[in-house]
Amino acid sequence: MIEPPLDFDATTYRSLHPDLAHLDDQLIQAHYERHGKAEGRRAHTLASRVEFAQLLSGERTLEIGPFALPLIRGPQVRYADIYSTTHLQEIAPAHGFNPLGVPEIDWVVEPGDLSSISETFDAVISSHAIEHQPNFVGHLRQVSDLLRAEGRYFILAPDHRYCFDHFKPTSTIVDVLDAYVRNVRLHDPKTVILNRYKMTHNDAARHWDGDHGDADLNPHFPSADRPTLLRDALTFLQTAPGAIYDNHAWCLTPDTFAAIISDLGQLELIDFHLERLFPTMRNTLEFWAILRKK
Repeated sequence: MIEPPLDFDATTYRSLHPDLAHLDDQLIQAHYERHGKAEGRRAHTLASRVEFAQLLSGERTLEIGPFALPLIRGPQVRYADIYSTTHLQEIAPAHGFNPLGVPEIDWVVEPGDLSSISETFDAVISSHAIEHQPNFVGHLRQVSDLLRAEGRYFILAPDHRYCFDHFKPTSTIVDVLDAYVRNVRLHDPKTVILNRYKMTHNDAARHWDGDHGDADLNPHFPSADRPTLLRDALTFLQTAPGAIYDNHAWCLTPDTFAAIISDLGQLELIDFHLERLFPTMRNTLEFWAILRKK
């Protein structure tokens, strides 16, 4: 099993940011904690999400939800999605993807349910999938069941401050535990309403520059005012009760994600610990995390 690079490396941080070259290791780490994270400064050797995923090269890996852009390929990789290979190829052009990029889906799973997967792996990886899971705890438990001892879950997740979720409230441990206790299997109406009512633009660079758009306008429905957005959300829910919605159930930041994982571990609701956390870099909208099975 590979050892991932450190999420903070003083030498790398110093070399990437010459304005900090005069600081010793203690001061430069203090700078990162106090200023660098918030400024989106990179402090590790991974330059891209591709390099993050390539840490798994050679490992027996399951990728969840690859669609037409799998993060990792190779003879050791298997794929799970809620749609078959054929269906993904059919819908790929409508999403701007090349159908030829769709890998062979080994398991077609029910939304939010990985229990039909019959193998175990050294690692699992998902990109922008964990935030869609109505039951955060249930998802992590199912991933753990798919991992061998000390296996890893590689997660790429949107930082809601820099994506279309900006105006939605940040998820808390209370929200996560509430969904767990209620054994939520479908998105709550609240999630669906927020998705229609509080969605903004998805331009990370604009968000980093402080331009978050209008809190009362959804760019996906530019002609709809506030009452119309709310009315449409209600109508949508009432005409298709129990439907599966492709919404974000969780709005996370690197810090809140870390706190939630810590709390769940201390409550012994999951058997993961946070091994690495690579915070959101400037002009991007996602952070990367590695959970290690205990």
